[in-house]
Amino acid sequence: MSKKTTKWVAAMSTSVLLAGVLAGCGTASTSSSGDTKGQSADSSSKKMDEKVTISLLIGNTQDSVNLAKGVVAAFEKKYPNIHVEQETRPGGIEGDNIIKTRLATGDMSDVFVYNSGSLMQALNPEQNLLDLTNEPFQANIIDSYKPTVSSKGKIYAGPIGSTMAGGWFYNKKIYADLGLSVPKTWAELMANSEKIKAAGITPVIGSYKDDWTTQIVVLADYYNVQAANPKFADDYTANKAKFSTDPAAFRSFEKLEEIAKKGYLNKDFLATTYDSGMKMLAEGKGAQYPMLSLATPVLEQNFPDKMKDIGFFAQPGDTAGTNGLTVWMPDGAYIYKATKHAEQAKKFVEFIASSEGIAAQAAASKPSGPYPIKGSKLPDNVAQLVKDMSTYFDGNKTSPALEFVSPIKGSSLAQITTEVGAAIKTGKQAAEVYDKDVEKQAKQLGLQGW
Repeated sequence: MSKKTTKWVAAMSTSVLLAGVLAGCGTASTSSSGDTKGQSADSSSKKMDEKVTISLLIGNTQDSVNLAKGVVAAFEKKYPNIHVEQETRPGGIEGDNIIKTRLATGDMSDVFVYNSGSLMQALNPEQNLLDLTNEPFQANIIDSYKPTVSSKGKIYAGPIGSTMAGGWFYNKKIYADLGLSVPKTWAELMANSEKIKAAGITPVIGSYKDDWTTQIVVLADYYNVQAANPKFADDYTANKAKFSTDPAAFRSFEKLEEIAKKGYLNKDFLATTYDSGMKMLAEGKGAQYPMLSLATPVLEQNFPDKMKDIGFFAQPGDTAGTNGLTVWMPDGAYIYKATKHAEQAKKFVEFIASSEGIAAQAAASKPSGPYPIKGSKLPDNVAQLVKDMSTYFDGNKTSPALEFVSPIKGSSLAQITTEVGAAIKTGKQAAEVYDKDVEKQAKQLGLQGW
């Protein structure tokens, strides 16, 4: 951790108490240092020619550091007059508190990397973040990313890093041997599963020992929910829609129940771990595995000779015409509203979202999914299952996962989905219990309508 970061951790208690007053001071400084509208074109051009240092705050994970180093090196090569000074912060709650404290006390880095989605809303973006809505580089970014870094109709970031998808890993060799095609409807997926079961192979791998994996069928179904009800996220957040009463949302739990009822899971699914599930898939002992693409590195590390046999498809809905992919979006690169180097910071964010920036990211860190940049290409060395996701991006058939467009996610979802998969609860019972779980969180967040 840098000295600057350590200082803020030590000062946190006092800083939080002063947040309201100091946030107002930060706003005042914006008008004097962050507004460049009054400058003449000549003055702006001259300023861009000067040697300027901008600061960048990133997470302290090895992948985050590698990604930033690669992007910064490529950026400074293209813009030698702009130096990017990097510092790191821890993850989790400690890192969140550092971000919020530095914004509140008016000492944030010029550019900082932070979550997209609901967590961004807690940063008071209108007061603290530079509006990037009308920047030309926004035309490069896929439409489904923009709502995850937006507030009240304004966009506050460009993406950094690759996406992660939720769907189904499948063993291509088993599919080929049984003459199966990638399903585009839920009925086709169930028909494939029936044929796989008849062949004496586990149709759907369950790794319920690691209960987070039990949520994937429900979470990965969100593309189908929003396709049926485009207003679901807003209505859900405002307590106008529920999983137990919205037909499309309830269908997510019903699908998990159907898998359990038809006996498609491995017999020891309650004792099977995530690592064991990966092994079953790679060795052909299980044909299909609801999973996030974050699992790709595990497969590559443990089963490099089996990667050609593993593919990926989006969780199907009930009609082939609405087949699309639920996506976990990458972090955003935000600009502090009171920065004294707005133009240079914009250049940096613009570069990240360019083809050159994507190339630098890909060279520094292997992606777990396509980049949310139009026309971007994945490196040749990525796994085929990652390339399989590109079809959905190319066809504009993606949607952010619900947690990126609503701040509500109940803490007991993994426990609830485990009970559905184990046939302890029906889909209807589970949806009703989850609605109650969600209500607790919504009230804690102080959301309107609850």
